[in-house]
Amino acid sequence: MAGAAGDVTLEVLFTDDLIAAVAKPPGRIVVPGRGANEQTVRQEAEAQLGPLWVVHRLDRGTSGVLLFARTAAAHRALCGAFEHHEVAKRYLALVRGVLPGDRRIDMPVAGRASTTFLRLFAAFPPGVSLVEAFPASGRTHQIRVHLAHAGHPLLVDPDYGDAPPWRAPGGGAVLERTPLHAASLELLHPASGAPMRIEAPVPPDMQGAIDALRVDQASKSG
Repeated sequence: MAGAAGDVTLEVLFTDDLIAAVAKPPGRIVVPGRGANEQTVRQEAEAQLGPLWVVHRLDRGTSGVLLFARTAAAHRALCGAFEHHEVAKRYLALVRGVLPGDRRIDMPVAGRASTTFLRLFAAFPPGVSLVEAFPASGRTHQIRVHLAHAGHPLLVDPDYGDAPPWRAPGGGAVLERTPLHAASLELLHPASGAPMRIEAPVPPDMQGAIDALRVDQASKSG
């Protein structure tokens, strides 16, 4: 659970001698930004777990599974797995409109070929969907760009859609950030080669929005 900056305990999802995974809270940066003077998720994780190598990053607004290496050799192996698309990533996203069905989006991001698979998980009135996104490549903002290109931007996305806040029907739940959650990673352990699946629970703000949408849906169908 995230607390105030400087007094944070991250939820550890998995750890052994080679790798560690934590649940990144929304609104936090993984590594220092330009001119930024704020504690990073890496620093918080190292305070709990010791020295760590960054394997991949999540946007400030994105929550979910964040993987670190605990040795230089594990770092090389895990970075290679991400580079060669050997890590299966599953995201959950709250988007505008109702996705009509499974979609494959092939569209360059920053001039590089990029593919994302989309699947409708749940549809809510008025015109909101909970979508699963499976990026087959790892470009910056890829899922956000592809969702906007498909006509289903995130409920909140000041770069590719609407600025915050988003308020649930009837009030109550409010989203102030991009509702994108890295729900799981599937990969092979860098030493044993055993398949691994690491999952992170949906954080309270996004879960509250989902719950509010379900209540509104039930009230309209009852």
